Amino acid sequence: MKPTGSFDRVPAPLRLGVNIDHVATIRNARGGRHPDPLRAAHLAIEAGADGITAHLREDRRHISDVDIARLKRELTRPLNLEMAATDEMLAIALRHVPHACCLVPEKREEVTTEGGLDVVRGENHLRRFVDDLKAAGIRVSLFIEPDEKAIEVSARLGADVVELHTGAYCDRALDDDAAGFAEQLERLREAARVAAAAGLEVHAGHGLTFNTVGPIARLPEVVELNIGHFLVGEAIFSGLSSAVQRMRALMDGARSGLGAPAPAGEGK
Repeated sequence: MKPTGSFDRVPAPLRLGVNIDHVATIRNARGGRHPDPLRAAHLAIEAGADGITAHLREDRRHISDVDIARLKRELTRPLNLEMAATDEMLAIALRHVPHACCLVPEKREEVTTEGGLDVVRGENHLRRFVDDLKAAGIRVSLFIEPDEKAIEVSARLGADVVELHTGAYCDRALDDDAAGFAEQLERLREAARVAAAAGLEVHAGHGLTFNTVGPIARLPEVVELNIGHFLVGEAIFSGLSSAVQRMRALMDGARSGLGAPAPAGEGK
């Protein structure tokens, strides 16, 4: 599966946000302080990350309140706080004032985020959170499916950014489903165009690997990718710095048009 297409303009630089949640997951499996998510954040930045993402969940299954305080205090690059649209999380965000907050759906029973935020049905509920975060000087991102209606509502809410959910695209790659892969990539391509035309900054993420990042990095409207679980998993075998450096190189190569299109399917 080799998606075709070329840029009709010079694309903007592509940023990499590294999600460190699952460093904290490993720490919490045994308790104590090791491995330290803040150390992982520093290593990721040294290896080429442009920012750090952390999801403070209601049940605190990985990142903790202390982690957020330390990250905000000590990071040298922007912190993107992923959070549910709840009063508890809003209060925490307003206390720490991260560079950005990405509002995501959250269910206690899910293993990981299962899809985009339902901004269409949740528009009235979300409006207060978007307004309060923006009033505090925090950039607001909405994690959504690559859907035109969701983009329209996101723009109406006044979000600064939409992050397009790449989960279905990555699933089709893992299934070696050529037709499904192409279909999902086209959904993302069209959604990125529509979002950029609506004045929204476009990010993408969820499930991206070395073998699936290239086609997304080639979408000229996408200016940031957020990647976490795969990089932490690769760190077991090659180290976190090496994993981030390789992802950075693949992104940059694809963005510049120098990298060969990656095939679908898992790969190391």
